Amino acid sequence: MSPDRRKARTHDDEGSSGTPGGAAGAAPVERRPPVAREERHVTDVHGVELADPYHWLRRRDSPEVLAHLTAENRHAEAELRHTEPLRRLLYEEMLGRIQEDDSSVPVAQDGYFYYSRTEKDRPYRIHCRKRGSLEADEQVILDVNELADGHGFFSIAAIAVSPDHRLLAYSSDTTGGESHTVRVKDLASGELLGDVIEGASRSLVWAEDGRTLLYTRLDEAMRPYQVLRHGLGDPVEDDVVVFSEPDGRFYVSVGKTRSRRYLIVGSRSATTSEVWFGPADEPERTLRLFAERQPDVEYDVTHHEDSFLVRTNEDAREFRLLSTPVERIEREAWTEVLPHRPDVMLEAVDPFRDFIVRVERSGGLRRLVVDGLREGAHEIELPEPAYSLALAANPDYAASAYRFTYSSLVTPATVYDYHVAERRLDVMKRQAVLGGYDPSRFVTERVQAVAPDGVPVPISLVHARDLVRDGSHPCLLYGYGAYGISLEPGFSSMNLSLLERGFVYAIAHVRGGGELGEQWHDAGKLADKQNTFTDFIAAAEHLIERGYTASERLAIRGGSAGGLLIGAVINQRPELFGVALAHVPFVDVMNTMLDPDLPLTVTEYEEWGNPQDAQQFRTMLSYSPYDNVGPLAYPHLLVTAGLNDPRVQYWEPAKWVARLRARSAGERRLLLKTNMGAGHGGPSGRYGYLEERAFEFAFLLDTLELA
Repeated sequence: MSPDRRKARTHDDEGSSGTPGGAAGAAPVERRPPVAREERHVTDVHGVELADPYHWLRRRDSPEVLAHLTAENRHAEAELRHTEPLRRLLYEEMLGRIQEDDSSVPVAQDGYFYYSRTEKDRPYRIHCRKRGSLEADEQVILDVNELADGHGFFSIAAIAVSPDHRLLAYSSDTTGGESHTVRVKDLASGELLGDVIEGASRSLVWAEDGRTLLYTRLDEAMRPYQVLRHGLGDPVEDDVVVFSEPDGRFYVSVGKTRSRRYLIVGSRSATTSEVWFGPADEPERTLRLFAERQPDVEYDVTHHEDSFLVRTNEDAREFRLLSTPVERIEREAWTEVLPHRPDVMLEAVDPFRDFIVRVERSGGLRRLVVDGLREGAHEIELPEPAYSLALAANPDYAASAYRFTYSSLVTPATVYDYHVAERRLDVMKRQAVLGGYDPSRFVTERVQAVAPDGVPVPISLVHARDLVRDGSHPCLLYGYGAYGISLEPGFSSMNLSLLERGFVYAIAHVRGGGELGEQWHDAGKLADKQNTFTDFIAAAEHLIERGYTASERLAIRGGSAGGLLIGAVINQRPELFGVALAHVPFVDVMNTMLDPDLPLTVTEYEEWGNPQDAQQFRTMLSYSPYDNVGPLAYPHLLVTAGLNDPRVQYWEPAKWVARLRARSAGERRLLLKTNMGAGHGGPSGRYGYLEERAFEFAFLLDTLELA
């Protein structure tokens, strides 16, 4: 689990299917909301009494709690039962744009070509390879459809092929709770070995000996806190702890350099990091500390030829790049390769034998800079002024080309290979969008709102080319604003169901995110968290003032920490929005941050604050959505939760909805939909995800009277 635990998981298509239309078979019930009983539960903190009348909803195994969540689900289904035909239409539209029989671009590695593919009516990926050439016979190395049979939820977290390509290690989750089981498959016989590791996190890597696995283990707070070494065939209880992190603020990960020479163990909090390393071909060697951690200093390390490359924010808020000889890692040997640039964030460094790729962010957009070592550095030219970049698999250290994925709000995901010597960009694959999609019908824009303190706030937009800005159009405004995570203006075929119905789709790049570097993140966390909310409000006002939409036609959406954003802004400006969608929202800020025994609370003190500090407590209390619900006319609201969610516990949205029902004014829709068999990311299969999005869009269209 990553430190950004309030971040909604990006959906992949490793998962279960279901019947389009959701819980259409639920028993008929009256269309009235369930009433949650109240009980007295008061906590005194710094002289402030925090009343929590719905604290009892935390009793996960209580029949009363499960009955309440089930009643909420039935109410939501009953309230939207009349939209079943619309949901079916939306589902078929979204499914009809997808190439169901599809294949990824093969990745070459040691004479093998690895790829995955999907088949019509099968919700999971099939992982395959060919040996020698793309014309060779296909070998299926992992059919996730077979593994997931009988499970309501199934997700693959990691897949790792051994260095000699004889074995496959993979980790899976069958609940959505993000505690994974590691298994190993013999690729020659197809049989599973007896090695089964429970309670693992996402990190999983082979040592170069081909018989040793290194993995991370979770503690009771769902924090990856240890790296263990497992020898194939050895009892799991004898696995050796090679690194353990006692500080509850830090997460541990394990990986291997692309050169395959070093194992890298990282321990990282939100503001501080430390790296340990060892030879990948001698996994039993004791790890060596690269540089001792210093408060508020982050660094990471990778290997290139006879040097280690160090990316650090020490004396460089937006990071700089240093180098040191492999045999001399002491700080006095470090030399600067790339100095700090206040207007350019150095996000990552990707070294290959003959070139190095720098991933940078400037002006809110990612860019790729290639250093050909002998020829100097140059930026890869991209075809549009606003876009999204994602890094692809590039396992070959001796590669001559660099692979990445590109998209924009109008351009489907495109896999490129950039041939460094020739400076040539080749299209390897473009996401197929079926159903006659014509990108020329739509246009993307980048505009700016102005926050109350005068700071420009970028907004990415897409809408019909012939849109008239007369305020008559519906709009969906999306936001996040936490952990320094950037919202990329990428393509979504699902959003076409809104665009083709006249919607404007907008992304507010608010402070707290990372679109404009670490300083942008700093300006929206801790004592400055309110900037996230006022930025989003300014973005909404800008869209209304410029005629893109009107308040009653403006819908807003956010998930996880973005759900906190939604909860805060509807408390502060409820009249500004017509509809709100909050997915697994982190809304019970005070009670969660006051409970260090909850999964991962301690790790987030550096993002939100520690409530044991009186000033930080009052700052969080000032915006906590659950604690600031009032007798207001809130917008129509759809809230989702996951019963097995380890990042935002299901009771946060459940308690919030209960308090909104008791306190809010007016007769607006207020629905809670809890997935009783999944976690933070919702349904794990591509079909289940489409069903969920069809439900959401049907609620949106019906509520705005556009159905």
